[in-house]
Amino acid sequence: MSFLRSLAFLLWFAAVTIVMGTLALPLLLGPRKAALWLSQKWAAATLWGLKVFAGVDWRITGSVPRAPVLVAVKHMSTWDTLAIHLALGDPGIVLKRSLLWIPFFGWYVAKTSAIPIDRGGGAATLWAMTKAAQKVLAQGRPVVIFPEGTRKKPAAPPDYKPGVAGLYRQLEVACVPVALNSGRYWQGFWKRPGTITLAFLEPIPPGLKRAEFMSLLQERIETATSALLAG
Repeated sequence: MSFLRSLAFLLWFAAVTIVMGTLALPLLLGPRKAALWLSQKWAAATLWGLKVFAGVDWRITGSVPRAPVLVAVKHMSTWDTLAIHLALGDPGIVLKRSLLWIPFFGWYVAKTSAIPIDRGGGAATLWAMTKAAQKVLAQGRPVVIFPEGTRKKPAAPPDYKPGVAGLYRQLEVACVPVALNSGRYWQGFWKRPGTITLAFLEPIPPGLKRAEFMSLLQERIETATSALLAG
């Protein structure tokens, strides 16, 4: 049954992506808002199919920020990017530049919400990321970063990268930590029925020292994530 559910969702996901992405290609030549509308509809359709075919629903807890802030999200699966995009409405998302080459997904992300980075770029990468993030904040939109830089399995030890601290310091805005338990229900091809929780936690005020910020960010996200996984 798990195999059939997972396969049914995969077929749905492929169909929705190809059909919607192909029909809406002209939107990539138009204003950003038009492509944003399409990307939100695609994400919503994907998660609808996840619930119908694989039995995976989701919910939000905590206060969703409606201000130009930095949002640091635990990363366990592809689901995270879809859900945070829908929850925040119009975020700028820090992601690897290579993801922009993925057919359909990458094209629309590049048009609507990407803050692309080159890993290993050092100070130049931080400078470019900061400049792009400042433009997003100036539009009244939140900036999303996955502080571990990649997806982690639920039981994996945390590995928070310094980039989130550099961005926090340069932007001088509050940081909203976000915990989740998506890795419990979305594991690559396999989908497990249940309800994923996207938990917005207490914001971290701007101005903290790097070490204090990193310690507080990791403590809040990991403590809440562990509680969600154990629940």
